[in-house]
Amino acid sequence: MATEDKNRATAAAILPLVGGAANVSSIAHCMTRLRLGLHDRSLVDDEALKAVPAVMGVVEDDTYQIVLGPGTVARVTPEFEQLVEEGRTADPAPGEAAPPAPASDSASADELAAQGAAMKVARKTKNATPFKLFLRRIANIFVPLIPALIGCGIIAGLNGLLVNLGWLTSVTPALAAMASGFMALIAVFVGYNTAKEFGGTPILGGAVAAIIVFPGVANIEAFGQKLSPGQGGVLGALGAAVLAVYVEKWCRRWVPEALDVLVTPTLTVLVSGLVTIFGLMYVAGEISTAIGTFADWLLSNGGAGAGFVLGGLFLPLVMLGLHQALIPIHTTLIEQQGYTVLLPILAMAGAGQVGAAAAVYFRLPRNESIRRTIKSALPAGLLGVGEPLIYGVSLPLGRPFITACVGGAFGGGFIGLFNQLGDKVGSTAIGPSGWALFPLLDGNHGLGTTAAIYAGGLLVGYFAGFLATYFFGFSKDLLAEFNVSQELAESTVAATGGPTSPTTTGPDTPTKEPAGV
Repeated sequence: MATEDKNRATAAAILPLVGGAANVSSIAHCMTRLRLGLHDRSLVDDEALKAVPAVMGVVEDDTYQIVLGPGTVARVTPEFEQLVEEGRTADPAPGEAAPPAPASDSASADELAAQGAAMKVARKTKNATPFKLFLRRIANIFVPLIPALIGCGIIAGLNGLLVNLGWLTSVTPALAAMASGFMALIAVFVGYNTAKEFGGTPILGGAVAAIIVFPGVANIEAFGQKLSPGQGGVLGALGAAVLAVYVEKWCRRWVPEALDVLVTPTLTVLVSGLVTIFGLMYVAGEISTAIGTFADWLLSNGGAGAGFVLGGLFLPLVMLGLHQALIPIHTTLIEQQGYTVLLPILAMAGAGQVGAAAAVYFRLPRNESIRRTIKSALPAGLLGVGEPLIYGVSLPLGRPFITACVGGAFGGGFIGLFNQLGDKVGSTAIGPSGWALFPLLDGNHGLGTTAAIYAGGLLVGYFAGFLATYFFGFSKDLLAEFNVSQELAESTVAATGGPTSPTTTGPDTPTKEPAGV
């Protein structure tokens, strides 16, 4: 089957299972997930959706998120958008029945996935606080920029390699321009997305943010100092655009309609622009400098200890929704230093997760269903897509989630130690992790050294997560409950009076959330 046909087939399989085109209110995607706004959540057929071959799992948050993996999601989303548009034109009935899901393999896998589903719902409820909703809005500003950051980051890495080798000297200046052009204007894109996210006119947000990168600001003094183009960076652009939104909304309320088209955009740019030039640029510049200085100080002095804490706590931060606060920090570091030293350390959390999943595979030799889930989700986990392993394996089991964090801590400590010794390991973009991060690596001692240290951190995370889970991840009761064969599970179901609800946690294992969760 051609790639285009395969992607369209995936989109066509997903659409009826989320209630049809009429049930879809919004469509977006990030690095790995198709994010859908839905009118009626009850129309979604979870078990059938998760049984679609390309679907690695689902996550419920402020949007319904279908994990498809890097690359795939960017190709399926346009096909899905086209099908939704066609469906809306045809005005289909939104409640059509979805294809029945296949039966589950074992009772133990059903129970495990049901626990994961319950935890997802609980996490969604906990994350619906004003602070975390604000963090999601911040994430919505920066996530659309990730593809450009990745593309430009890879070009920057390629250019650096060619410069170091002395190859293609006539081409490297062009590559440098390609790699640096986006970063030189990233403040404009941040301002545009910020105004859009906070309910203003996007182009006005971009216009105000453009002041920050305009070369002419070098002729302006603020707080007794000459400003420099780019001072304040993405943080200044974010603040300037938010201010522009509030000024614009005030104008919409008070300016007569006849004058609105002339007065509102003028006052918006004028007022927020003046505040940006004579206040925000300086303040945001000081904050940005402090972030870079603190990150360098933390890893230079904390080293292994700082890496251990960061690598070990990242998975809980993800579960609490607090990891989104790191996105502007990563972007600021990339803008200042050319790479973020935090991302490779935080990526070790995924390595610990992979190691823990491998240990679960060996500790539950009789549970074919869970082992099949792990086998199907492990390749994605190696590439940094950890949701199927988290929600389908480690988190519902409890202890393996903790021991996965231990693996991430040791991996992060390994990279942190080398940072303390003077070998910085950074990423020129945000988004990928695991093996997918190799093309984006950068540092202060050459690509070979940087890649070797990162690979060493991954290996440490794999082994530490595996050993911690294998020896400390299971109690006797947990082993007795889940290390059962399919035949034993089926006999248990028969003895208790019927099958449990089918559930899926990965592409090959059907799941369904239990009633009452």
